[in-house]
Amino acid sequence: MIEARKLSKRYGGKLAVDGLTFTVEPGKVTGFLGPNGAGKSTTMRLLLGLDRPDAGQASICGAAYRDLPLPLRTVGALLEARAMHRGRSAHNHLLCLAQTQGLPARRVDEVIALTGLTSVAGKRAGGFSLGMGQRLGIAAALLGDPKVLLLDEPVNGLDPEGVIWIRNLMKQLAAEGRTVFVSSHLMNEMSVTADHLIVIGRGRLLADCSAAEFIDRHSRQQVLVKTADPALLGQMLAGEGGHVTPAETGALTVTGVPAARIGELASWARLVIYELTPQHASLEQAFMEMTADSQEFGGREPVPAGSQQGSTP
Repeated sequence: MIEARKLSKRYGGKLAVDGLTFTVEPGKVTGFLGPNGAGKSTTMRLLLGLDRPDAGQASICGAAYRDLPLPLRTVGALLEARAMHRGRSAHNHLLCLAQTQGLPARRVDEVIALTGLTSVAGKRAGGFSLGMGQRLGIAAALLGDPKVLLLDEPVNGLDPEGVIWIRNLMKQLAAEGRTVFVSSHLMNEMSVTADHLIVIGRGRLLADCSAAEFIDRHSRQQVLVKTADPALLGQMLAGEGGHVTPAETGALTVTGVPAARIGELASWARLVIYELTPQHASLEQAFMEMTADSQEFGGREPVPAGSQQGSTP
């Protein structure tokens, strides 16, 4: 289990983490989401004792990271996959880590096989591609067979096969009763991987709930309707307080009125309904709606080539 209690951290004039409190429970994959600059990386560093909080406490399995006698046996972490001696082979890099924790050499061979690095185990890590370096970082996190895993952007640089592999691995580790805490910007990946979500913005907690609950809470529910008389039904739905958007196909997209009520109104008016389908929002849509006010960095739409916008004639 991972616990953060009123964690705060300031860098100069910037409050990176602001009174953050949450618990990451075992037996599930917990996604850690937030816009750029939200404080995710700082929070992970505080949990791992790499930075000291200005206020609050962080614990893993009931103890501060610095108090764990053999930390790799309790916690496996991937924060920066390229943090390794570039002149060492993948095998020797892992062997050095294993020796600091009293782990047997056979464990090195096990995680090398698990992460698909057997064919390159004797090669220097400095020559690895981004994806292979990522696999080596994951191997290091798994080395001590830990109860807790903290993974920052674990799919970064992986090919599609590697993405599926790490997704299934995280689910398997959670199913074994381990605590899996994973930070990612890839909403589509989190939507098929995470059971639970912790979302922060500007260093503050915005949400702590299941992925399904997060989508339900923070997205507008829409219903797609196809009917013989869309104009009449649209007028009726507007009278119910619904927002109706016509589509080119003659269908209506409706928000503010549930599907059951739309069916009742159509029945009362004796309108034929060809389709009545609730539209489920994606995790990405829900995330964008919720964090719209917490975006620290943003961009404008690109100006088309040849545009004279902003110039004088």
